Amino acid sequence: MISSDEDVEFVVDAERLGVDSVWVPEAWGQDALTPLAYLAARTERIGLATGIAQIGARSPAMLAMSAMSMQLLSGGRFRLGLGTSGPQVMEGWHGVRFPSPLGATRDTIDVVRAIARGDRLQHQGSVYRLPLPGGEGKTIRSMLAPTDVPIYVAALGPRNLELTGELADGWLGNAFIPESAAAFLEPLRAGAARAGRDVADLDLVVPVAVEFTEDVDEAARRHADGYAFTIGAMGSRATNFYNAAFSRQGYGDDVRAVQELWLAGRREEAARRVPLELGMRTNLIGTPEMVRERLRSYRDAGVTTLQAKLGGDRVEQLDTLAALLDLVAETDGAVRQ
Repeated sequence: MISSDEDVEFVVDAERLGVDSVWVPEAWGQDALTPLAYLAARTERIGLATGIAQIGARSPAMLAMSAMSMQLLSGGRFRLGLGTSGPQVMEGWHGVRFPSPLGATRDTIDVVRAIARGDRLQHQGSVYRLPLPGGEGKTIRSMLAPTDVPIYVAALGPRNLELTGELADGWLGNAFIPESAAAFLEPLRAGAARAGRDVADLDLVVPVAVEFTEDVDEAARRHADGYAFTIGAMGSRATNFYNAAFSRQGYGDDVRAVQELWLAGRREEAARRVPLELGMRTNLIGTPEMVRERLRSYRDAGVTTLQAKLGGDRVEQLDTLAALLDLVAETDGAVRQ
């Protein structure tokens, strides 16, 4: 989140270090696009991406307008990261019905691309029909010049992963463990093949916390504890996309137990029930040599970009980032940040 001058200066410093991109999240607080517009004025090279803008919170045309405006303001550095969020946020916060994730994602990508190409907007999808039938709406073309808008999709379920492989420029992955990458890559690959391309044509983006430490067990335990909120609260008992993703990677019994403890109000027990290896395998934790080995695991799994999540104050974050960049260079630069 970009909420202070210090946050902005950190991004400026990260750009000087050679970081590839900065990703701004969006939940039910700060929006993702306003901070990126400010960062566009304060930076020169670094990629500026939404991680993620919520599908359904804005119309597809509004997303296209914002994305094209950002491309114009940033000199072509913008990347549009999209995700459907969940019914709790869409219906509880935005006051709109949670749409079919597949239909809404496909329609949104199609509409954004049509507008960005300079087409007159006419779309008959499963969720969005433009112009609305039976009304006075007209087919309209954007007033801005056509521009390319790279689209990334946050997907966890197999069908949405296939859709991402088919349509998107990149994938935003969560709950990702390199050792069980096939749970994500196989549907991505199937979708890419349907479009006559390869999964290697996508930028595969995975978030990781980065922490250099000798006390590996303590750090892994702390990061594992943090998953209790994700497993217990980031969704309902029936609908939790993160839990489903962990289950497909062999942790079904664990996430069910954690969720039950959390929903029963036993949150400390829920945190302690999260397997230690979830904290270890989904992040870059340990000595430089251990982090180097994990970087190789992500590279070998096909990941091309890591979203580095950093703790500590600004100086500590920059030190960690610089050390990570050195290690990435040692692994042939195959994974960006």
